[in-house]
Amino acid sequence: MHFSIQTGYVPGCIGRITELHAHYYHALVGFGLPFESRVARELAAFCDRYDPLQDGLWLAIDNQTQEIHGSIAIDGIHAESQGAHLRWFMTSDTVRGTGVGNQLLKQALSFCLSRAYPKVYLSTFEGLHAARHLYEKSGFELTYQAPGQQWGAKVNEQIFEWHPLASKR
Repeated sequence: MHFSIQTGYVPGCIGRITELHAHYYHALVGFGLPFESRVARELAAFCDRYDPLQDGLWLAIDNQTQEIHGSIAIDGIHAESQGAHLRWFMTSDTVRGTGVGNQLLKQALSFCLSRAYPKVYLSTFEGLHAARHLYEKSGFELTYQAPGQQWGAKVNEQIFEWHPLASKR
């Protein structure tokens, strides 16, 4: 399979990104309807107000089938006051472990550097070892950890931060 990384909305991406998240996290930790509807709702709102000057959306697409196999987004609406929010980072089982996720993350972080965002943060939970490895390899640091259930199941929630301008010094 050959994949390309495309920038911005493509038809069906809201549904496909939601589907990838729903299936993966249901199998992993039992997230259900509250999680899936939240992903769909927040992703749709993001796409409705998407501004390419402050926001980014990248999709890993199979060049033959045009199927989406991965995604990542930077929500920059509060970048100056709270930091840019890295969201919806996911790859399908088909491409997981092939480097596609690393390519997506590099695209998103390059975008943040080009915008000189002072901070990038992401919300996740403990136990996603491959993702955490990618985050830490890219310079993210764990800044918060506590039990919670904002996604519909009890997990140890985490926040990671990256300070790109500090990293360049």
